[in-house]
Amino acid sequence: MRALAGLGALTLSFGLQLPTAQARADRGTVSLGGYSAGTIVIKTNQRRLYYIVGNGRAVSYPVGVGRRDKQWTGASMISGKYIKPAWSPPEEIRRDNPRLPYVIPGGAANNPMGAAAMTLLGGEYAIHGTNRPGSVGGFVSYGCIRMLNSDILDLFSRVAVGTPVVVER
Repeated sequence: MRALAGLGALTLSFGLQLPTAQARADRGTVSLGGYSAGTIVIKTNQRRLYYIVGNGRAVSYPVGVGRRDKQWTGASMISGKYIKPAWSPPEEIRRDNPRLPYVIPGGAANNPMGAAAMTLLGGEYAIHGTNRPGSVGGFVSYGCIRMLNSDILDLFSRVAVGTPVVVER
């Protein structure tokens, strides 16, 4: 295992990735006040997602966020939860990448949703895993929030449909 530590994650034969000790070090509990327990707060400039657990504490996760020209702010809520979802590229992405198929099956290596996805009410955005763990921590998407597969599965288990989401710069 020591020789693999610099890779960031180990890929298992069924497609999920287990983070190495280095990647796991990025998730932790931090102080963060001003939000109600059960709220997801995304701070795009920090490239962090916080799940507020109460008493001024939050679980902090590294995320990939929208490219500088694709970022957005506002409030929404989780409208759906999906394990290994299929993905249909939105029209804007298809215009930029016309060779993309209309649907990429769930669990496929080229599916950008990764292990799980949670859709956000009122748009085409989601909080989702990724099969490209090196993109987590960057300004990389069309507005979706990318997480390590192990982190999206952890967050997925903590939240329900209707969970409030706040996106800030």
